[in-house]
Amino acid sequence: MSRVCELTGKAPMSGNNVSHANNKTRRRFLPNLNDVTLISDVLGQSFKLRISAAALRTVDHRGGLDAFLAKAKDDELSAKALKIKKDIEKTQAA
Repeated sequence: MSRVCELTGKAPMSGNNVSHANNKTRRRFLPNLNDVTLISDVLGQSFKLRISAAALRTVDHRGGLDAFLAKAKDDELSAKALKIKKDIEKTQAA
């Protein structure tokens, strides 16, 4: 299971631990990922996604999964999220 947010593409970053003596050792900053179930109003079904806490706040702020995916860039989304987005667009067009 990769440590990448399925909606925003947020991934681990690297940096340094800096001690009081100013010694530097490499470390990783991991995204705060959570397993959540989000419901699509248009499709009328729920989806299990692994997203960051920041992405979850953004989904709530934009008014749900459908509104978030409508504004999201395709290159940031995972394959699973991209399929959900295409299904929503197809359903809204019909």
